[in-house]
Amino acid sequence: MRFSCGDLSLEGALHLPDGHEPFPVVVVCHPHPLYGGTMDDFVVLAVCRALVQESIAAFRFNFRGVGGSDGLHGKGVGEQEDVKAAVSFLSSCEEIDPKRIGLAGYSFGAGVVLSVVPQEERVQAVAAISPALPSASPPLRGYVKPKFLIVGSEDTFVSRDRFLSLVEELAEPKEYEVIPGADHFWLGYEDEVATSVASFFSKIFQQSVKEPE
Repeated sequence: MRFSCGDLSLEGALHLPDGHEPFPVVVVCHPHPLYGGTMDDFVVLAVCRALVQESIAAFRFNFRGVGGSDGLHGKGVGEQEDVKAAVSFLSSCEEIDPKRIGLAGYSFGAGVVLSVVPQEERVQAVAAISPALPSASPPLRGYVKPKFLIVGSEDTFVSRDRFLSLVEELAEPKEYEVIPGADHFWLGYEDEVATSVASFFSKIFQQSVKEPE
């Protein structure tokens, strides 16, 4: 599956659950491409599986310059445009409910989505897995939509103290979780982190259905 971001053509995969359309959807963004991150990352795949089990569609894609996607690495800036393009693409898909779109990202991907959400009114909620903290704090400080941040207790790239300090700064509604024993790469904990992320979005999307227009 391909979609456009300006003059670029990017590759992605849409995973649809069983049931009746249109479905809510979460865009799941992969870790740093310069360190081997792609849409086939095992944490990304685990999150997509968990979302589908919650009757939520999942969309994963390769950032510019990765795999079969056109272009060159955008240093976290061009990738923000990729995410916005993915949201636009999904909003036009008949299988997708454009009023129930979420963003999730892992590591570098988390930093990208946290930078995008304050600019993107079409996104209802965001989840950040092992977020890249230097780019996370300023854009999210006044963000008042639902947000969920999750990190492993043994993450050597994301300081637990700094993570908790970031969470403290964020506006409500917010949720966070520290998974004991997990490090930045989530080996052996991928299903646990995926279940937490999918449960968050399931709750948010169910609440949105119940709310009056």
